[in-house]
Amino acid sequence: MKTALNQMTTPNLAYDAFLDLAAALGCIGVEVRNDLGRPLFDGLAPEDAGQMARDRGLRILGVSQVYPFNSWSDEIAAAVAALVGSAKAAGGETISLIPRNDGTGQANGERQANLRLALKEIKPLLEDTGMVALVEPLGFLRSSLRSKADLVEVIEALDAASVYKLVHDTFHHTLADGGPIFPGHTGIVHISAVVDPDVPVDQMEDAHRVLVDERDRLGNVEQIAALLKAGYDGAFSYECFSPETHALADPETAIRRSFDFISDELTATAL
Repeated sequence: MKTALNQMTTPNLAYDAFLDLAAALGCIGVEVRNDLGRPLFDGLAPEDAGQMARDRGLRILGVSQVYPFNSWSDEIAAAVAALVGSAKAAGGETISLIPRNDGTGQANGERQANLRLALKEIKPLLEDTGMVALVEPLGFLRSSLRSKADLVEVIEALDAASVYKLVHDTFHHTLADGGPIFPGHTGIVHISAVVDPDVPVDQMEDAHRVLVDERDRLGNVEQIAALLKAGYDGAFSYECFSPETHALADPETAIRRSFDFISDELTATAL
């Protein structure tokens, strides 16, 4: 299992400390974010930020994010272009596109049309710059894009599989009632657990997302095993939003323990 670290898991670390942590954990790369309440790369020039990652043997797997990409406008177009520029300058491999998540744009027909319009408009920029965009279906009932199948259908209709990949998020996969996986269309996998025994699945929120251990209710090990068996060969990136995880005094030990737990479980499953 190739591991990675999303900046949301340790948002309080400065950029250089975040890179040091990912390198210490043996990650192949990182995902960097612009929604942490401070500038992307902590205000460093993208070129310098990218070199700092490479100096530690890390890839910048993704630069997040544009929201809500499927409410297409001149402002969204400008945001996509700016993020592509920053990602390219840093040597980043992808950008992230996040769908509207406020209970609007959900009607059958409307949501597909909005998705198709945005992906069609963004496609030429991606082709011209050699950038790949990761699109993340969100499993929340209020989301305007819950279904990976809907996303794959539009990507294929646009003949755009070379520039669009989906994010398989184990949390959102569970919230969206599971369904088929698409290893060939998957660009990255986000992992996190929900361990609170009392919260119903349809009431799970980002704040519940912690590190994976034996209490996990999302079936992370089963989802990871299925993706690996189906031929997925990309990274599994830790993306935890819980304040509990953010407050860990020793995130390196905790995250390593969780990665080891997952690895041991995968080995046991394969035997």
